[in-house]
Amino acid sequence: MTKLDWASVYAGVNLLILFILAFGVVRARQKHKVSLGDGGNPAVLQAMRAHANATEYIPAALVGIGLLAILDPVPILAVQVLGGVFTFGRILHGIGMSSSGGVSAGRMIGILCTWLAFLGIGGFLIWAGLSPLL
Repeated sequence: MTKLDWASVYAGVNLLILFILAFGVVRARQKHKVSLGDGGNPAVLQAMRAHANATEYIPAALVGIGLLAILDPVPILAVQVLGGVFTFGRILHGIGMSSSGGVSAGRMIGILCTWLAFLGIGGFLIWAGLSPLL
């Protein structure tokens, strides 16, 4: 598989994560008969926040992973590891936020993986962008 193939896999999985979390919002709204917003219901708010948090992180990471996949000096292993760590983190975080309103292991490990992947993606992009000058 190429770097672009791997980036496509991670994009697809993360889009499915967004869909699952969005569907969770719809289910919570239907269950609690809320047509707009959270209706002051904590369960609906929790589902909305789980989805919103994913929408805050996933698009930027997918842009970064896509750029890593098309830049020549970036090794395939970087795309695989960073995409995998990010995706694993988003899965754990989504489960953690959806199942607990408070602090949970899924949320904590998920955000740690997300932030580590962001640092790695950002670092590799800077290196790849500046590599022609080096």
